[in-house]
Amino acid sequence: MFHNPILPGFRPDPSICRVGDDYYLATSTFEWFPAVALHHSRDLVNWRPVGHALTRRSQLDLRGVADSAGSWAPSLSHADGKFWLIYTNVVTTGMGRPFKDPHVFLVTAERIEGPWSEPVRLDSIGFDPSLFHDDDGRKWLLNMQWDFRPGRHRFAGIVAQEYDPRAQRLVGPVHELLRKENILCEGPNMYKRGGYYYLTLAEGGTGWNHGVSMARARTLNGPYELDPAEAVLTTRHAPDHPLQKAGHCELVETVAGEWWMTHLCARPLRTSAAANLNSPDKTASATAHAGDRCVLGRETALQRVIWTDDGWLRLAHGGVLPAVELPAPAGLAPHPWPALPARTNFNGAASLDARWQSLRRPVDASWCDFASRPGWLRLAGGESPHSLHDQSFLARRLETFRATATTRVEFAPTRYTQFAGLACWYDTRTNYALRVTHDERLGRVVRVQLSDDFVYAEPVNAVLPIGDWPAAVWLRAVIDRAELGFFASPDGAVWTQVGVIYDFSKVSDDYGSVLHFTGAMIGLSCHDVAGQRAHADFEFFELG
Repeated sequence: MFHNPILPGFRPDPSICRVGDDYYLATSTFEWFPAVALHHSRDLVNWRPVGHALTRRSQLDLRGVADSAGSWAPSLSHADGKFWLIYTNVVTTGMGRPFKDPHVFLVTAERIEGPWSEPVRLDSIGFDPSLFHDDDGRKWLLNMQWDFRPGRHRFAGIVAQEYDPRAQRLVGPVHELLRKENILCEGPNMYKRGGYYYLTLAEGGTGWNHGVSMARARTLNGPYELDPAEAVLTTRHAPDHPLQKAGHCELVETVAGEWWMTHLCARPLRTSAAANLNSPDKTASATAHAGDRCVLGRETALQRVIWTDDGWLRLAHGGVLPAVELPAPAGLAPHPWPALPARTNFNGAASLDARWQSLRRPVDASWCDFASRPGWLRLAGGESPHSLHDQSFLARRLETFRATATTRVEFAPTRYTQFAGLACWYDTRTNYALRVTHDERLGRVVRVQLSDDFVYAEPVNAVLPIGDWPAAVWLRAVIDRAELGFFASPDGAVWTQVGVIYDFSKVSDDYGSVLHFTGAMIGLSCHDVAGQRAHADFEFFELG
């Protein structure tokens, strides 16, 4: 037996393919760099991170993209002896903005670890596209099309256009395959089976109303008939189910002939209804979930599916609700991977394994330095925590509801404009941090800094003078579901709480005045908003 999710924490929009006995899966990364997280499994249950596909700014430029913009829903496939990855860089987002500018690209690689090619620009019709390799050798880009015109429904149908791999461009007309009036329909994926072309669709938006629907046709360009069932997978009518927001699926067939579905889901904390009044989601489903917050973001789950006698896809265990626990795939021997250490000792650039990501910019020696002080990570002070460009911030995903993050930092700020330390991050709008900084009256201090839906604050009861402490101090964040406590120590033995217990449930998709789609990240940052080149040295980071 195994338990869902199979990939916990901020790992949404799973795209899966099989190559022989190996399974590979890609997930969205949005404004985080490197982009498109890649994973490998031998049994569909146990996964190891193998890096990222987009590691160069020439492949993906995230400077200035909004929170929860950037790299949306990738599509990973394998054909003609190589991997193909379709991805979107969404550069225009925000409530009330009619345009999206979702630029779609293609990269390829011989091995999943790369190197991945320079990108081929395809189009900007919509987001969450995929590439279908037909058995006649032709390739098709599938997408939703976005309609920005006043009075039109934004989700304006599913389209397909042929891709010519020799010319490296889209060719021929754009074919509209399917349109569901006034329904949010995106993330098309195509499968060919039993003389039919099947479309799986992400429907209802990626929140509480999310689900998987289906359609099929005898020819690729249609006409398509809709599945008689409302959904193959959804929790929109089951607000108490532990795996919410279930949807956005892809399918894979095992060597043993079983079919499996990877999909995203989210596990909400149940908080007070009043706490969710700021939510931008005003649907009936949102009302049923008032106060529910998913601090781990959207995660990846796995379900076994079957094809019925009349040719439609259904969950093997029946119904439309995802299973939390189910039997492991048949014919696949369990293949666990060695656990990655909770603690990272900064003994060179190689110490940043595939779990680490930076915010909107590649890691390089101009701001992330392992050479100046061997055994330590030196971060050069970057822009403010509200910047969409050049922050100096390295982080890892939060994967559990209870966790402790600890670091030891040496920092000698001379101005209030210089601060460095430990950050619990959702995005530039909402985050908590415990940082070493300078106060004109108190000298060197440890202070809580936070942004609450873009309202920046430094609570007056959350400052600790440390002028008589050693140069290197210890910082800690303790997360217990919806509670966050900050602590500081001169020696790692005796700890002092800084501030009060904070509402960690705000670090979630479901809090705030705008729609957003990522998840909690915990990490290290250094800021010098006056541009005076202050730097901080970190000895280690531990998250467990």
